[in-house]
Amino acid sequence: MIGLTINGRIYKRHFLKSVGGAEVIVALKHFGRHIPGLLLIVWDHSQPHRAKIVQDYLAAHPEIHVEWFPPYAPELNPEEFCHGNVKEQMRNAIPDTVAEMRQQVDRGFARLRKRPDLLLNFFHLAGLKLKQLWE
Repeated sequence: MIGLTINGRIYKRHFLKSVGGAEVIVALKHFGRHIPGLLLIVWDHSQPHRAKIVQDYLAAHPEIHVEWFPPYAPELNPEEFCHGNVKEQMRNAIPDTVAEMRQQVDRGFARLRKRPDLLLNFFHLAGLKLKQLWE
């Protein structure tokens, strides 16, 4: 899971299995440790985001506010373009281990962290009218 911010930062949390409600909470805690203050999450309607355990967690943490994308609208989500860019760079990769795959993914996100122009473009592709990334 990743968090893409309008100040050009990318936060990520790897999981070795499919993401469910418990993993969403782990990621929210991870993001909360790194992003101070109020946290505005913009989510799709995937089942892990709607899980009762996640909704209970959110009810207990008023510092986290969730806005919902329309059902199945990946073209409105800048994070989808971010992930797509990393996947495109890995298209011909043949990792031998999970650790090697994680290293390749980490390199992809490290590359994007150095490219605020690309990150700003992900927001533009999603139809969000940012003039610049805020520092």
